[in-house]
Amino acid sequence: MVFHGRGWSLFGIHIVNVFLTLVTLTIFYFWAKVRGRRYVFGQTEFEGDRFTFHGRGTELLLGFIKAMVLFGIPLTALNYVPQILDASTPVTAATSLAAYALVLVLIPVARAGARRYRLSRTSWRGIHFSFRGRTAEFVRVFVVGSLLAVVTLGFYYPVFATRNHAFMMRHSYFGTAKFDFDGHGRDLLVDFLYAVLLTLPTFGFAWFWFAAAKRRYFWERTSFLGARFRSTVTGGRLLRLKLGNLLVIILTLGLGWPFAMIRTARFTCRHVMLEGALDLGAIRQHAEGATATGEGLLSLFEADLDLG
Repeated sequence: MVFHGRGWSLFGIHIVNVFLTLVTLTIFYFWAKVRGRRYVFGQTEFEGDRFTFHGRGTELLLGFIKAMVLFGIPLTALNYVPQILDASTPVTAATSLAAYALVLVLIPVARAGARRYRLSRTSWRGIHFSFRGRTAEFVRVFVVGSLLAVVTLGFYYPVFATRNHAFMMRHSYFGTAKFDFDGHGRDLLVDFLYAVLLTLPTFGFAWFWFAAAKRRYFWERTSFLGARFRSTVTGGRLLRLKLGNLLVIILTLGLGWPFAMIRTARFTCRHVMLEGALDLGAIRQHAEGATATGEGLLSLFEADLDLG
């Protein structure tokens, strides 16, 4: 893949977005997200053609409102109503536990919904991507994995992360063609243990090497129509990217955020490739609608998907 984006181009879009977001009392924020994504996607090229993002600000706004009504209000009520009513300690504890349980369920709901929406609004050569996984099934995978990670003091994390990623990839499509993933969490356990053991001696920097190993493994275990992805990311390269982005943002008092985004997108495209012959002529369009509720729910948690 090749990324053609330039920092100053995205900076111009970003400045206008910030101004309009302030003038409209944050309402333009949803259109700002669309404008940013449309630029980044449109500057990403594969096999001579660029990707297109078809999302609209109206969809994100309505999705956020729907998420607030369905999930934000109940969550806020569970957190604050007992305090306002001066409820007894057992009642307060029960509502707090219910709030934590609700968040544990809402996170996978948000991730699945956001992926469904984003893929449905992304196309290449006129053919759209899609996500066809059942949200309830992903909730089960996520909740069970989260509980096992807690019980095992975090050592279940490699399996947890791999199963989450496997679910997302195995239910992702480009037109009628399906992506596949054949990874197993146990393959990352050694890298994970190294990171744990080296956390203190390396002041935590060892985790960049685990993150790179995880990225390489996830990409290289992903295939599409017989072709397989390959990643050349390393811990050192990832560390330089993250530290460079941090310095750019700090030294510019936040104004350098667009340049950090461009660096990240270029890094991802440079270190990911697809090897093998692709029979793209066999792919057909698949029509599937999706709402932006999951996208709005992710906004409630102030989360986003990392590039690469």
